[in-house]
Amino acid sequence: MFVGRTRELAVLEELRESGRPELFVLYGRRRVGKTELLQKLCEGVRAVYFMAAQVRERDNLRAFREALKDGLGGDPLMDGIEFTDWSTALGFAAQRAGDERLVVVLDEFPYLCDSTKGLTSQIQRFWDTLGKKSSLMLVLCGSQVSFMENEVLAERSPLFGRRTGQRRLEPLHPEDTLAFFPDWDVRTRLTAYGILGGMPAYLQRFDSSLDLRTNVEREMLRPEGYLFDEVSFLLRAELSSPATYNSILAAVAQGAEKVGDIALAVGVDSTTANKYLHVLRELRLVSRDVPVTDPNPLRSRRGRYSIADRFLTFHFRHLQPHLSLIHAGRGKHVFEKFIAPDLERIFDEARVEFALSHLRRQAAEILGDEAVEAGKFDGQFVRVVGRTAGGRTVAGGDGADGCGHSVGSAGGGAVGRGWRSCSGRGLRIARAA
Repeated sequence: MFVGRTRELAVLEELRESGRPELFVLYGRRRVGKTELLQKLCEGVRAVYFMAAQVRERDNLRAFREALKDGLGGDPLMDGIEFTDWSTALGFAAQRAGDERLVVVLDEFPYLCDSTKGLTSQIQRFWDTLGKKSSLMLVLCGSQVSFMENEVLAERSPLFGRRTGQRRLEPLHPEDTLAFFPDWDVRTRLTAYGILGGMPAYLQRFDSSLDLRTNVEREMLRPEGYLFDEVSFLLRAELSSPATYNSILAAVAQGAEKVGDIALAVGVDSTTANKYLHVLRELRLVSRDVPVTDPNPLRSRRGRYSIADRFLTFHFRHLQPHLSLIHAGRGKHVFEKFIAPDLERIFDEARVEFALSHLRRQAAEILGDEAVEAGKFDGQFVRVVGRTAGGRTVAGGDGADGCGHSVGSAGGGAVGRGWRSCSGRGLRIARAA
């Protein structure tokens, strides 16, 4: 399924049709849908899609030669050619492209950098001499977020200033995930989002012709499940020493919100906890919210930490504490005793995230004014509040909002659209800091 990437695809297609040489950097977490998006970009046009492997440079160059030959329509001139380096390979692609647009995608770019010392410098030389005068659209794509930001996009990178565009691909918006479960009612679909989050590859694993419990047990509560070890793979790909990060994430998922509480739960000092939390925030795995009224959110002592990803939250609440039982084949017991009693909370948290997304994306349509800040609110009835560019405060929830207005859940479509404006006095509005 190709869901929820209409805007991203439109931007890439615009660059593809620009008539100018383009050097685009696309990156994002594993399973977020980068490869699907790029393959969609290459459909029906003159394109070379190459996915690197963790092999030696010579093997990747030979594989690229075959991909290039296929992309150029089986060019017989490619037979017997051996590229000595990537600058030569890309230079040949630029020459053979001629005046007609050729899209060249180097997927899993960090793998190429591992096998080729100084690859970013090679591509810099190619771009400065041939690339910027060619008809190429060169796309560098990678799943290691920290690598792509520090080694490709950062000022110290040889490629700094060469790119013509970049995009960090994020998980799907909550409302976009509903399309993955056509056979389920709205409540079950929201609960599924509360478990899986917005990663397309995770969402595709759940089969809505089966019930939710069967999917969870099959994909998550047995060692053979596709999603059982996914968090371990994710953290190992991004972090050299994931043990402490695992403990930090587990503490936050279990309810530790302040730095001191997190440090105490993990067994480190607050300075160390802050260092790890900073890295996790850079990776957008953890978020920190402070009241909107705080004059200095970056230094505020009222910040509260939470897991920024539904799938990670579910993993650290319900899988990691019970790994021994799952390995022993007791996945059904884990669901019955630990997950089923928590499904109501999972649904409720998912509903709040739908409301937040709806407010951020559609405030102008509903209220006639953009929402510049929005966040969760721990009220009995009001669950989401925000502030518009015009200074108004809006609130959404399940009943009266404290200002005399009746508001409903703003989850889009079948979940409702009940937003009202109010003075906002006494409301705790949160923002990411």
